[in-house]
Amino acid sequence: MARIDYDEDERDDDRDDSAPAPTWRRRLVTWALAAIGLGLGFLIPYTLYLNHEVGERFGQLQWQLPTRVYGRPLELAPGLALDPATLKTELDAASYREDGGERPGTYARDGGRFTVASRGFNDVDGTVQPRRIEVVVSGGRVAGLRDLTSKKALKVARLDPARIATLYGQKQEERRLVRIEEVPELLVTGLQAVEDRDFNSHIGIDITGMIRAAFKNVAAGRAKQGASTLTQQLARSGLLGIGQEQTLTRKGKEIIYALLIEARYDKRTILEAYFNQVYLGQRGSQAIHGVSAASEFWFGRDLRDLNTEQIALLIGIVRGPSYYDPRRNPERALGRRNFVLGEMLETGLIKQDEHDRAVKAPLEITANPGNIAANRFPAYVDLIRRQLARDYPADALAGAGLSVMSGMSPSAQAQAEGAVARTLKTLDNKRRPPLQAGLVVTDVHNGEVLAVVGSREFTQHGFNRAIEAQRPVGSLLKPFVYLLALAQPGEFNLSSWVDDSPVTVKLGRGRNWNPGNSDGRSHGMVRMIDALAMSYNQATVRIGMQVAPERISALIKTLAGIEAPDNNPSLILGAVDQSPYAMAQLYQFLASGGEIQPLHAVRGVLDANGKAVKRYDKEPAPAQEGDAIAARLITIALQHAITNGTGRQLVGDGLGRLSPAGKTGTSNDGRDSWFAGWTGDHLAVIWVGNDQNQATGLYGGTGAMRVWSAIFSRLPSASLKVTDKGLDWQSVVGTNTTDASCAGARRFPFVAGFAPQYAPCPAPQPEAEESGGGGWREWFGIGQDKDEPAREPAPNPPSPEQ
Repeated sequence: MARIDYDEDERDDDRDDSAPAPTWRRRLVTWALAAIGLGLGFLIPYTLYLNHEVGERFGQLQWQLPTRVYGRPLELAPGLALDPATLKTELDAASYREDGGERPGTYARDGGRFTVASRGFNDVDGTVQPRRIEVVVSGGRVAGLRDLTSKKALKVARLDPARIATLYGQKQEERRLVRIEEVPELLVTGLQAVEDRDFNSHIGIDITGMIRAAFKNVAAGRAKQGASTLTQQLARSGLLGIGQEQTLTRKGKEIIYALLIEARYDKRTILEAYFNQVYLGQRGSQAIHGVSAASEFWFGRDLRDLNTEQIALLIGIVRGPSYYDPRRNPERALGRRNFVLGEMLETGLIKQDEHDRAVKAPLEITANPGNIAANRFPAYVDLIRRQLARDYPADALAGAGLSVMSGMSPSAQAQAEGAVARTLKTLDNKRRPPLQAGLVVTDVHNGEVLAVVGSREFTQHGFNRAIEAQRPVGSLLKPFVYLLALAQPGEFNLSSWVDDSPVTVKLGRGRNWNPGNSDGRSHGMVRMIDALAMSYNQATVRIGMQVAPERISALIKTLAGIEAPDNNPSLILGAVDQSPYAMAQLYQFLASGGEIQPLHAVRGVLDANGKAVKRYDKEPAPAQEGDAIAARLITIALQHAITNGTGRQLVGDGLGRLSPAGKTGTSNDGRDSWFAGWTGDHLAVIWVGNDQNQATGLYGGTGAMRVWSAIFSRLPSASLKVTDKGLDWQSVVGTNTTDASCAGARRFPFVAGFAPQYAPCPAPQPEAEESGGGGWREWFGIGQDKDEPAREPAPNPPSPEQ
């Protein structure tokens, strides 16, 4: 019994001692299984969610691409007005490098002989292929142009345009997408050698590296070394919305993303995304993303043109764009670059001699990343935005990845800006209020706007005086009064005598208007050409009242959309407020030889694939015969204004070689100084004045015309040649044509068939025969209602013009 009792007791003791063990194990297993179940229950849906995110964001590979704005491509042709300095300006603006002229985007220069290797680009009319050309510039023009591959002479060659602005979306991200095959091989392999040597074999994370980094960080007591793969770097780059904060949650999310990316996409696709997304610099609010944009930002080069040391620096910057910023921290960046070169040597990517050469090379970065600037030319880009507003709302343009091909000429823009800065500085004095300026330069052949300056502080955004300033135009309107008169060749011609004596225009309610001349004198009977050249007010008013103010109003509305009262006699002397841009549109009719050419800053818009989706560079309709003849007569008269009238200082400035035509304009008390002038290639309209409408003491010839002179003293332009088509040049004495040998004989152009009667010396002077004819007669009914009563002038009619 005792044994049995003992055994029972022993069993009882055993049961008491061991009973809790199975319960504890079961609970542990239960908790473990529950934890795993909960973890899987959370992790599986969470992973599925992240997998969906990867598919939505990474799979589409869609970035917000900036819309880029380009100038016009430089079109070279034999005979084009050009000098070596201007060609260099154009090449530099388009980020060409003087580096042999062998690789695309480079050139070599030997005096006036240039070897240029152009880049291919997409233009409004299609793709322009890259080519190597030789350009010989001599005597102020292109003397030779040939293709260096075929050794054949060329009739025309286009160089890729300068980038002048960038229109960003909500994110100020500068990015230019590239395909993996467009990335230099050394950049692909070098990046892996430095950042992720096992990239081609790992599954998105490097477990061995993570363990190694963990031990080193524990030993150091701080985060000293990371172990992120390129895939992990891509996951946290912003493309998938992972922040940069150092937390376990963020790290876990990054790892899952990396695993999912590797599971879904091949290595080639992952690398391509990395090269387009990686952050490589900052300029103000602009973040530089992708190796292509970074190449332009740091080196001013196309990605394909980078050398070994530049590729190494780009790879080095990946580790810390701010810390290794080569502009701010050149020594630190140089050390990092040389480290990368060492890694390239160690992995056999480069040879010893190339390594030794590259290590000795300087950083070779651009001093200023100007070609990345969001808006290098605010006044011009303002005009672009306005012209695109009907087809592209602002939010549709920004960040849309479009290419806006404009008509801006970098050389014309540079000369215009420089002329404003230099001239206004010389005009500043203590007695004169602060001066401002606005100007527009156009191409007389096609209506493209080549340059816009909206302020003497031309790099600053703000009030664009070239477009927005509404100022009295003064005598700038007079040529259009004479244009309407000359469209009646049976009644008016440039040799017609006009009375420049005091004139009284009767107004309603017993009031009179008595405009006077600037010199306070009357000049008696003067030739019409001289009345315009000297800008005599009294003679012009007599002509204008015969033409009728309402027809002047109709004309300027037709040509430029300018609204003006049609019953105001003071319109004859320019009593209307307009902008330089509006006056450029008006004068474009004269400068183009009588064509209706709508001015346009935008040539076309290309989509992200380089295909034209909208064009604005339509060929203007040919001028009607009568309009062309009238425009030629005014051009001849305004050439006379330069040689013998209010613009004669231009001849003293050495610009007589251009045979320019032009007209000065001045408003009351010298508040506004205007000049509109053109050559065989360019028209420029300039305003100089004070924003508070204070008197400046400047006439058209002493203010705005000086800016015009400063532009064309440096800007290559063809001489203005007026064709004789439809004209008949005759010598005149009195009111009759006569022999050129007659004393006092003077040559004038007449509309063919309307020259006055011939008489031998001395010539009798019968009255001129009245007749109709000319394009403007049909438009505005000229020749009818000649005794149209005078109307009331503006409250403050313009003062006489110098």
